Amino acid sequence: MARNYKKEYAARRTYLKKYRRDHREEDKHRTRARRKMKCGKGKEVDHVDNNPKNNNRSNLKCVSRKSNRAKGAKKTNSKR
Repeated sequence: MARNYKKEYAARRTYLKKYRRDHREEDKHRTRARRKMKCGKGKEVDHVDNNPKNNNRSNLKCVSRKSNRAKGAKKTNSKR
């Protein structure tokens, strides 16, 4: 039986719309932090206390993408 790509694409599009709508508030806080810090190319804003709503300058720092993602992985793996 052949795959129905049109149906798969429609389901994916619906899922992404819902996800973006549900996470709009979170994204707003992260965008505000990104604008405040103005990190260079290849850098990301890291929230020291892991709270994206806390955008005090003392809580933000510019780090490489690799180290920022590793920090999230450590947090997730420690809960297991």
